[in-house]
Amino acid sequence: MEKVVIESVAMNGGVGDYSYANNSSLQRSGFEAAKSLIHEAIMEKLDIKHLCNGNSIRITDLGCSVGPNTFIAVENIVEAIEQRHHSEGLKLPLPEFHVYFNDQLSNDFNTLFNSLPLERRYFAAGVPGSFHTRLFPEKSIDLVYSLGALQWLSKVPEDVVNIGRIHYSNAPSEVMEAYKGQFSKDMERFLDARAKEVVHGGLMVLSFPCLRDGQPYSRFLVGVFFSLLGSALMDMVKMGKVDQTKVDAFDVPFYAASPKEVEALVERNGHFTIERMETQDFPILQGKGAIQVYSKHNRACTEGLIRQYFGHDDEIIDELFDLFTNKLSESFSILEESCMNFVFVLLKRKQD
Repeated sequence: MEKVVIESVAMNGGVGDYSYANNSSLQRSGFEAAKSLIHEAIMEKLDIKHLCNGNSIRITDLGCSVGPNTFIAVENIVEAIEQRHHSEGLKLPLPEFHVYFNDQLSNDFNTLFNSLPLERRYFAAGVPGSFHTRLFPEKSIDLVYSLGALQWLSKVPEDVVNIGRIHYSNAPSEVMEAYKGQFSKDMERFLDARAKEVVHGGLMVLSFPCLRDGQPYSRFLVGVFFSLLGSALMDMVKMGKVDQTKVDAFDVPFYAASPKEVEALVERNGHFTIERMETQDFPILQGKGAIQVYSKHNRACTEGLIRQYFGHDDEIIDELFDLFTNKLSESFSILEESCMNFVFVLLKRKQD
């Protein structure tokens, strides 16, 4: 079968049992780990005096998805900016906050905005579209925030040949290199777009899964997830419920870069200074209760991709994730010994 170029799609919408809104506690942990760093970034690096000369402070969450995480993050950012303003003792009043929630065109914006906090200190707007392209007018954004999104590629590399697997975990080195090349292209497009949109002196606060330098991918938690999900698909091939050639042509557009890769791409772009970069350990869940958390989390994140390619048969999807859950349980000791890291990156827009 000819290789299909699979593009990223949004997380599961709605508020059901397999929705992202109800299965994003792992991402919440990522935010909690970065919360103090975000606060410090705003308190130390944000040019509050310059912001107070304008009519508004414009913030965007790129890859906001659906659910409470984005609202919690935005509220913390607004609170930190207010504290920064207060600490300076400025006579100028703090401008109004405008927050732009961005995600894929297929994102469930209806559910997102139906759950907006009633008591909020900002005006809200949705901006649908890929963050690998331009989204805003030139020099219009003061602060960019994105957590747990940049690891999702715009598409699977077109030249990947990955028989019997759905990711570069446990794949030949040329498959990983193809993924690495696609991440580089996507990150270059992301930085070029933001360089036009972010005001001089504006900040970008980014946090996403990464692989520590020299860390084996076989011990990376997400890599284990994708290996097990691919194994579940191959079981369905043996059962005659999924075609082998379709599995061979399917890959997940997810790449965990190393901090060195990210640093090199930022420096090559040349429009931002790296104000801070550090790697944080992500807590691995313990106990058998983690199995259902991991299973529902993965379904919330990948079901859209799977349905897009394999079809919308609910029975097939349910059976696939039942097999995946069983494999998680059988591999629980491997999961507990795995690692998961996030890279926190604070960028500041240079003067041209």
